[in-house]
Amino acid sequence: MTAVLQRSFRILEELSTAPEGKTLTELVGELGLPLSATHRLLADLIELGLVRKDERRGEFSLTMKMPSLGLRFLSAGGVVDIGQPILERLAAASGELVRLAIVEDDQLIYVAKAQGAKQGLRYDPEMGRPVTLSCSAAGMIWLAGKSDEEAMRLVSQQGFGTPAEFGPRAPTTFKALIPLLKTARRNGYATTQDMFLPAMSSMATPVLGEDGRVRAILIIAGPMSRLTEERMLALAPALKATAEELSEASGVSPMFKRPLTIGNSPQNSRVPT
Repeated sequence: MTAVLQRSFRILEELSTAPEGKTLTELVGELGLPLSATHRLLADLIELGLVRKDERRGEFSLTMKMPSLGLRFLSAGGVVDIGQPILERLAAASGELVRLAIVEDDQLIYVAKAQGAKQGLRYDPEMGRPVTLSCSAAGMIWLAGKSDEEAMRLVSQQGFGTPAEFGPRAPTTFKALIPLLKTARRNGYATTQDMFLPAMSSMATPVLGEDGRVRAILIIAGPMSRLTEERMLALAPALKATAEELSEASGVSPMFKRPLTIGNSPQNSRVPT
Protein backbone atom coordinates (compact mmCIF):
# COMPACT_ATOMS: atom_id res chain seq x y z
CA MET A 1 0.00 0.00 0.00
CA THR A 2 1.34 3.41 -0.90
CA ALA A 3 1.88 6.00 1.82
CA VAL A 4 -0.45 8.45 0.06
CA LEU A 5 -3.32 5.96 -0.04
CA GLN A 6 -2.75 4.90 3.56
CA ARG A 7 -2.67 8.48 4.81
CA SER A 8 -5.74 9.42 2.77
CA PHE A 9 -7.69 6.55 4.28
CA ARG A 10 -6.62 7.55 7.79
CA ILE A 11 -8.00 11.03 7.15
CA LEU A 12 -11.29 9.58 5.93
CA GLU A 13 -11.51 7.32 8.98
CA GLU A 14 -10.86 10.24 11.32
CA LEU A 15 -13.49 12.40 9.63
CA SER A 16 -16.02 9.55 9.73
CA THR A 17 -16.28 10.02 13.50
CA ALA A 18 -16.69 13.81 13.29
CA PRO A 19 -19.87 14.85 11.45
CA GLU A 20 -19.30 18.39 12.70
CA GLY A 21 -15.93 18.45 10.92
CA LYS A 22 -12.34 18.97 12.03
CA THR A 23 -9.79 21.66 11.33
CA LEU A 24 -6.47 21.04 9.64
CA THR A 25 -4.70 21.60 12.97
CA GLU A 26 -6.91 19.01 14.70
CA LEU A 27 -6.30 16.42 11.98
CA VAL A 28 -2.55 16.96 12.07
CA GLY A 29 -2.49 16.64 15.86
CA GLU A 30 -4.65 13.52 16.00
CA LEU A 31 -3.10 11.67 13.05
CA GLY A 32 0.51 12.74 13.60
CA LEU A 33 0.97 13.62 9.92
CA PRO A 34 2.98 16.55 8.53
CA LEU A 35 0.90 19.68 8.06
CA SER A 36 1.86 20.23 4.43
CA ALA A 37 1.18 16.59 3.47
CA THR A 38 -2.19 16.62 5.25
CA HIS A 39 -3.15 19.82 3.46
CA ARG A 40 -2.28 18.30 0.05
CA LEU A 41 -4.20 15.11 0.79
CA LEU A 42 -7.26 17.07 1.87
CA ALA A 43 -7.09 19.07 -1.36
CA ASP A 44 -7.05 15.80 -3.35
CA LEU A 45 -9.97 14.38 -1.35
CA ILE A 46 -11.94 17.58 -1.94
CA GLU A 47 -11.25 17.31 -5.68
CA LEU A 48 -12.54 13.71 -5.62
CA GLY A 49 -15.72 14.88 -3.91
CA LEU A 50 -15.09 12.84 -0.75
CA VAL A 51 -14.40 15.79 1.56
CA ARG A 52 -15.75 19.33 1.79
CA LYS A 53 -14.36 22.39 3.54
CA ASP A 54 -16.36 24.96 5.47
CA GLU A 55 -14.55 28.10 4.32
CA ARG A 56 -16.11 30.18 7.08
CA ARG A 57 -15.02 27.94 9.96
CA GLY A 58 -12.08 26.20 8.29
CA GLU A 59 -13.35 22.71 9.12
CA PHE A 60 -13.18 19.65 6.88
CA SER A 61 -15.92 17.01 6.82
CA LEU A 62 -16.98 14.04 4.73
CA THR A 63 -19.46 14.49 1.93
CA MET A 64 -22.24 11.95 1.41
CA LYS A 65 -20.32 10.30 -1.44
CA MET A 66 -18.71 7.59 0.70
CA PRO A 67 -21.85 6.75 2.70
CA SER A 68 -23.72 6.64 -0.60
CA LEU A 69 -21.24 4.14 -1.99
CA GLY A 70 -21.57 1.98 1.10
CA LEU A 71 -25.36 2.02 1.00
CA ARG A 72 -25.33 1.28 -2.72
CA PHE A 73 -23.03 -1.68 -2.07
CA LEU A 74 -25.25 -3.08 0.69
CA SER A 75 -28.33 -2.60 -1.48
CA ALA A 76 -26.73 -4.40 -4.42
CA GLY A 77 -25.66 -7.21 -2.10
CA GLY A 78 -29.23 -7.65 -0.92
CA VAL A 79 -28.28 -8.03 2.74
CA VAL A 80 -30.47 -5.25 4.13
CA ASP A 81 -33.45 -5.90 1.85
CA ILE A 82 -33.41 -9.60 2.67
CA GLY A 83 -32.62 -9.35 6.35
CA GLN A 84 -34.55 -6.28 7.53
CA PRO A 85 -38.02 -7.87 7.80
CA ILE A 86 -36.48 -10.82 9.66
CA LEU A 87 -34.64 -8.50 12.06
CA GLU A 88 -37.83 -6.50 12.63
CA ARG A 89 -39.71 -9.64 13.72
CA LEU A 90 -37.03 -10.62 16.24
CA ALA A 91 -36.87 -7.04 17.55
CA ALA A 92 -40.63 -7.02 18.09
CA ALA A 93 -40.54 -10.41 19.82
CA SER A 94 -37.62 -9.52 22.09
CA GLY A 95 -38.47 -5.88 22.72
CA GLU A 96 -34.78 -5.02 22.31
CA LEU A 97 -32.30 -3.82 19.71
CA VAL A 98 -31.43 -6.44 17.10
CA ARG A 99 -28.33 -6.03 14.93
CA LEU A 100 -26.65 -7.84 12.06
CA ALA A 101 -22.87 -7.78 11.62
CA ILE A 102 -21.27 -9.01 8.39
CA VAL A 103 -17.96 -10.90 8.33
CA GLU A 104 -15.47 -8.81 6.36
CA ASP A 105 -12.03 -10.42 6.20
CA ASP A 106 -10.71 -10.36 9.77
CA GLN A 107 -13.39 -8.20 11.34
CA LEU A 108 -17.13 -7.84 11.84
CA ILE A 109 -19.02 -4.76 10.60
CA TYR A 110 -22.49 -3.73 11.79
CA VAL A 111 -24.68 -3.25 8.70
CA ALA A 112 -28.33 -3.43 9.82
CA LYS A 113 -30.49 -3.00 12.90
CA ALA A 114 -34.07 -3.05 14.14
CA GLN A 115 -35.23 -1.42 17.37
CA GLY A 116 -37.78 -3.31 19.44
CA ALA A 117 -37.81 -1.15 22.58
CA LYS A 118 -40.89 1.09 22.51
CA GLN A 119 -40.14 2.99 25.69
CA GLY A 120 -37.52 3.33 28.42
CA LEU A 121 -33.81 2.95 27.70
CA ARG A 122 -33.08 2.36 24.01
CA TYR A 123 -29.60 1.20 23.09
CA ASP A 124 -28.82 2.39 19.56
CA PRO A 125 -25.16 2.17 18.41
CA GLU A 126 -23.73 3.53 15.19
CA MET A 127 -23.79 1.38 12.09
CA GLY A 128 -20.74 0.75 9.93
CA ARG A 129 -18.35 0.40 12.86
CA PRO A 130 -16.13 -2.64 13.41
CA VAL A 131 -17.12 -4.93 16.27
CA THR A 132 -14.72 -5.05 19.22
CA LEU A 133 -14.06 -8.79 19.33
CA SER A 134 -12.83 -9.26 22.90
CA CYS A 135 -15.77 -7.79 24.84
CA SER A 136 -18.84 -8.18 22.61
CA ALA A 137 -21.15 -11.15 22.25
CA ALA A 138 -20.82 -10.85 18.47
CA GLY A 139 -17.04 -10.98 18.65
CA MET A 140 -17.01 -13.87 21.10
CA ILE A 141 -19.34 -16.13 19.12
CA TRP A 142 -17.31 -15.45 15.96
CA LEU A 143 -14.07 -16.24 17.76
CA ALA A 144 -15.68 -19.35 19.26
CA GLY A 145 -15.87 -20.86 15.78
CA LYS A 146 -12.09 -20.71 15.47
CA SER A 147 -9.18 -22.35 17.19
CA ASP A 148 -7.92 -20.68 20.36
CA GLU A 149 -4.72 -19.82 18.49
CA GLU A 150 -6.59 -18.07 15.67
CA ALA A 151 -8.86 -16.29 18.14
CA MET A 152 -5.83 -14.98 20.03
CA ARG A 153 -4.25 -13.79 16.79
CA LEU A 154 -7.35 -11.82 15.83
CA VAL A 155 -7.73 -10.24 19.27
CA SER A 156 -4.02 -9.41 19.40
CA GLN A 157 -4.33 -7.74 16.02
CA GLN A 158 -7.28 -5.59 17.12
CA GLY A 159 -6.39 -5.18 20.78
CA PHE A 160 -8.48 -5.81 23.89
CA GLY A 161 -11.37 -3.55 24.72
CA THR A 162 -10.43 -2.03 28.07
CA PRO A 163 -12.89 -1.53 30.98
CA ALA A 164 -12.20 2.21 30.84
CA GLU A 165 -13.41 2.37 27.24
CA PHE A 166 -16.11 -0.31 27.39
CA GLY A 167 -17.72 -2.08 30.37
CA PRO A 168 -16.20 -2.84 33.80
CA ARG A 169 -16.27 -6.61 33.14
CA ALA A 170 -14.57 -6.44 29.72
CA PRO A 171 -11.91 -9.20 29.64
CA THR A 172 -8.40 -7.86 29.25
CA THR A 173 -6.41 -11.09 29.08
CA PHE A 174 -6.63 -14.33 27.11
CA LYS A 175 -6.89 -16.18 30.43
CA ALA A 176 -10.18 -14.38 31.01
CA LEU A 177 -11.38 -14.54 27.41
CA ILE A 178 -10.80 -18.21 26.49
CA PRO A 179 -13.30 -19.63 29.04
CA LEU A 180 -15.96 -17.31 27.58
CA LEU A 181 -15.27 -18.70 24.12
CA LYS A 182 -15.55 -22.27 25.43
CA THR A 183 -18.96 -21.46 26.93
CA ALA A 184 -20.07 -19.93 23.63
CA ARG A 185 -18.97 -23.05 21.74
CA ARG A 186 -20.95 -25.24 24.11
CA ASN A 187 -24.13 -23.14 23.94
CA GLY A 188 -24.04 -22.15 20.27
CA TYR A 189 -24.41 -18.50 21.27
CA ALA A 190 -22.48 -15.97 23.38
CA THR A 191 -23.71 -13.59 26.06
CA THR A 192 -22.15 -10.58 27.76
CA GLN A 193 -23.14 -8.36 30.67
CA ASP A 194 -21.32 -5.20 31.73
CA MET A 195 -18.66 -5.89 29.08
CA PHE A 196 -19.31 -3.96 25.89
CA LEU A 197 -21.01 -1.09 27.75
CA PRO A 198 -21.73 -0.53 31.45
CA ALA A 199 -25.08 -2.01 32.54
CA MET A 200 -25.74 -3.42 29.06
CA SER A 201 -26.27 -7.03 27.96
CA SER A 202 -25.98 -8.69 24.58
CA MET A 203 -26.29 -12.13 23.04
CA ALA A 204 -25.22 -13.33 19.60
CA THR A 205 -25.22 -16.37 17.34
CA PRO A 206 -23.74 -17.07 13.88
CA VAL A 207 -25.52 -16.85 10.51
CA LEU A 208 -24.21 -19.34 7.96
CA GLY A 209 -23.96 -19.08 4.21
CA GLU A 210 -24.81 -21.85 1.75
CA ASP A 211 -21.23 -23.09 2.10
CA GLY A 212 -21.68 -23.65 5.84
CA ARG A 213 -19.29 -20.87 6.78
CA VAL A 214 -20.09 -18.04 9.17
CA ARG A 215 -21.14 -15.07 7.03
CA ALA A 216 -22.74 -12.84 9.63
CA ILE A 217 -23.56 -12.56 13.33
CA LEU A 218 -27.05 -11.90 14.71
CA ILE A 219 -27.20 -9.91 17.96
CA ILE A 220 -29.77 -8.88 20.55
CA ALA A 221 -28.70 -6.08 22.90
CA GLY A 222 -30.34 -4.13 25.68
CA PRO A 223 -30.05 -2.89 29.27
CA MET A 224 -29.23 -5.45 31.96
CA SER A 225 -32.36 -4.43 33.84
CA ARG A 226 -34.43 -5.98 31.04
CA LEU A 227 -32.01 -8.34 29.30
CA THR A 228 -31.15 -10.45 32.34
CA GLU A 229 -29.43 -13.85 32.23
CA GLU A 230 -32.83 -15.53 32.57
CA ARG A 231 -34.29 -13.40 29.76
CA MET A 232 -31.37 -14.21 27.45
CA LEU A 233 -31.79 -17.92 28.16
CA ALA A 234 -35.46 -17.63 27.23
CA LEU A 235 -34.63 -15.70 24.03
CA ALA A 236 -31.93 -18.14 22.88
CA PRO A 237 -34.30 -20.37 20.84
CA ALA A 238 -35.75 -17.36 19.01
CA LEU A 239 -32.27 -15.99 18.36
CA LYS A 240 -31.09 -19.29 16.87
CA ALA A 241 -34.28 -19.76 14.84
CA THR A 242 -33.94 -16.27 13.37
CA ALA A 243 -30.30 -16.94 12.48
CA GLU A 244 -31.40 -20.10 10.66
CA GLU A 245 -34.03 -18.09 8.79
CA LEU A 246 -31.39 -15.56 7.77
CA SER A 247 -29.11 -18.42 6.67
CA GLU A 248 -31.83 -19.82 4.43
CA ALA A 249 -32.59 -16.39 2.97
CA SER A 250 -28.93 -15.55 2.42
CA GLY A 251 -28.68 -17.77 -0.66
CA VAL A 252 -29.96 -14.99 -2.90
CA SER A 253 -27.42 -12.44 -1.65
CA PRO A 254 -24.17 -12.09 -3.65
CA MET A 255 -22.47 -10.78 -0.52
CA PHE A 256 -22.99 -14.11 1.23
CA LYS A 257 -21.36 -15.95 -1.66
CA ARG A 258 -18.08 -14.04 -1.73
CA PRO A 259 -14.89 -15.88 -0.75
CA LEU A 260 -14.02 -15.36 2.90
CA THR A 261 -10.39 -14.78 3.82
CA ILE A 262 -8.35 -13.77 6.82
CA GLY A 263 -5.11 -12.29 5.62
CA ASN A 264 -4.17 -14.52 2.69
CA SER A 265 -5.71 -17.74 4.00
CA PRO A 266 -9.23 -19.13 3.57
CA GLN A 267 -11.39 -18.50 6.61
CA ASN A 268 -11.89 -21.27 9.10
CA SER A 269 -15.30 -22.84 8.47
CA ARG A 270 -15.86 -24.12 12.01
CA VAL A 271 -19.07 -23.04 13.67
CA PRO A 272 -19.87 -23.32 17.39
CA THR A 273 -21.76 -26.48 18.30
